[in-house]
Amino acid sequence: MAHVEEHSGTHSGATGTRRDFLFVATGAAGGIATAAAVWPLVNSMNPSADVQALASIQVDVSAVEVGSQLTIKFLGKPVFIRRRTPDEIAAARETPLADLPDKLARNANLPADAAATDEDRALDETGEWLLMTGVCTHLGCVPIGEAGDFGGWFCPCHGSHYDTSGRIRKGPAPENLHIPVASFASDGVVQLG
Repeated sequence: MAHVEEHSGTHSGATGTRRDFLFVATGAAGGIATAAAVWPLVNSMNPSADVQALASIQVDVSAVEVGSQLTIKFLGKPVFIRRRTPDEIAAARETPLADLPDKLARNANLPADAAATDEDRALDETGEWLLMTGVCTHLGCVPIGEAGDFGGWFCPCHGSHYDTSGRIRKGPAPENLHIPVASFASDGVVQLG
């Protein structure tokens, strides 16, 4: 009798080992199958090759005259590149921060808490160049340049008025027009991204 019990114990130990192996093998196969099924979905969320190629572009702005604006498309959005007049710069710089609904610069080139002064929004020290994503921060419409109550941009969809520095002054838009990563690559050439 003792011999049978001993054999039984050995037999059930071997079955347990095989069962454990089958559980692990089945779990591993299921994990691999799940990963193989999910990978195409995850990979489809990566930017396409054409978007990655446009993650950084250079724009020749040498022909943009004072008082005019160039609109380009960058990462699927319009970008306004304005060469401001001395009057536009002066109007923007004379505006007290207390008059602004959004007191943050919204400039990707500066810390997130940078103040919405015109100096913190302009692309160069003189303030002549202003570069902004041309998307209203209310519902994503494209504002019209040299319009509105403050001579900057006006979004006719819902009535948001931006000043000559692209800061919200009146209307439902909660934030200033955003400024993407940008710098001068050379004289007359701006690099975005």
